[in-house]
Amino acid sequence: MTPAIDLAKQRGLDYQLHEYSHDSNAASFGLEAAEKLGVDVSQVFKTLVVATDTGALAVAVLPVDKTLNFKKMAKALSSHKLLPCKKVQMADPKQVERSTGYVLGGVSPLGQKKRLATIINDSAQNQSTIYVSGGRRGLEIELPPAQLADTLAARFDAITDD
Repeated sequence: MTPAIDLAKQRGLDYQLHEYSHDSNAASFGLEAAEKLGVDVSQVFKTLVVATDTGALAVAVLPVDKTLNFKKMAKALSSHKLLPCKKVQMADPKQVERSTGYVLGGVSPLGQKKRLATIINDSAQNQSTIYVSGGRRGLEIELPPAQLADTLAARFDAITDD
């Protein structure tokens, strides 16, 4: 079990686990998950950790085939009053692992060591369920996006380049 699965169980979320054999040579963990699970990329979401200009960390949850827009992420964090900031950038990988308790490629938005301000791309609201990392490479949790947002006190906003 991972902390993500433990939290999903503890909260009684409507979730399903999906495992696949992870290929260490895969160029993109998220695209690999979509392909191996046979689901549309619009349903599989990656978890990115960003550092704000104030030094705080935050989480962005977005479709695996999209790119995070740093300006939109900073604006979303500020407008939802989660973290006041003007800029964000990708967080240092070692800082990500220390803060979340997960290795890169297996970072789940659920069950992180320290709960961080979280923005979920608004496209998740168009899906009945989405897939996010289950806390290790090769493990995905499928759940309703509203339950994910409620569990994390997350907000939905447009944070990708479209």
